[in-house]
Amino acid sequence: MIYKNITTIKDFVILGFPGLHPTYYGPASALLFFTYLVILAGNIFILVFVGFERRLQKPTYLIFCHLAMNDFLFGTVTLPKIISRYWWDDKIASFGACFTQMYFVHSLGAIHSLFLLIMALDRFIAICLPLKYPVLITNNSISIACGMSWIGTFVRMMAVVLHALSLPYCSSNIIVQCYCDHISITNLACGGNVKYVQTVAVGLAMFSLLLPLSFIFFSYISIFIVVLRIPNVESRYKTLSTCTPQLFISCLYYLPRCFVYLAHATGFSFGLDFRILLILLYSLLPPAVNPIIYCLKTKDIKEVLMKRLKNAKVGMKQTSK
Repeated sequence: MIYKNITTIKDFVILGFPGLHPTYYGPASALLFFTYLVILAGNIFILVFVGFERRLQKPTYLIFCHLAMNDFLFGTVTLPKIISRYWWDDKIASFGACFTQMYFVHSLGAIHSLFLLIMALDRFIAICLPLKYPVLITNNSISIACGMSWIGTFVRMMAVVLHALSLPYCSSNIIVQCYCDHISITNLACGGNVKYVQTVAVGLAMFSLLLPLSFIFFSYISIFIVVLRIPNVESRYKTLSTCTPQLFISCLYYLPRCFVYLAHATGFSFGLDFRILLILLYSLLPPAVNPIIYCLKTKDIKEVLMKRLKNAKVGMKQTSK
């Protein structure tokens, strides 16, 4: 059977959690709204704090700023719609709005993965090739790498979205998910090309995930080998401490995703609501927690922040006198 583009769907219905009783719509929307505020406050704080502190305007913290911008945008793209779905029962998304959300969801996810790769490269060169670090890792080189990550991914994902738009949509318009993503949307398409379009998108997604993950794994293994050769225990601990923020952030991003993919590959099944909750957690937990990791696990940020707080306390005491 030959299908032409006979799209009849004008909008989509964002179902969210199918098993959630209407009684819990209020608490669910309040929790999501609180998560959104945490994401906004934490990542804006990092952007402003690093931007105003000259001491922190270094390559490593420049990567943090790009990652914070990415997390801020991801939360803004995904959360307002699902909040309105449970707060005002606004579950309708226009055809164009849904594809736009899908484009940014996958673009920002792939960019996040590339930033983690750049962070791992930064630490790999700093520890394994310390003499070359000042030459290879500069604010300019990091800006170019991060800029290429933004531009290259946005262009690449445009092709994925246009590929999905080539399908006719004439079946159900219910998206069993908290936001519009490629699989949820293309599952509603008609025609014989659906599997091909999905396979191409999954292949690109695996490339965006596994290539950075492979290098990150290699880089941290290399770092641990170099660190273990350091005779002084204090120097060994100090060197490792510079990697902990990046390692925490990478684990938060990759481990839940790997669990979901491995569970799917091995045939381990879980309920639909639990699967949606897992996807929501690994999508929103890193943007909410990353700023806390920056502040608590990064020595320079923690020192500058503590100094600022002490100065503020002294200023308040002098004012009260």
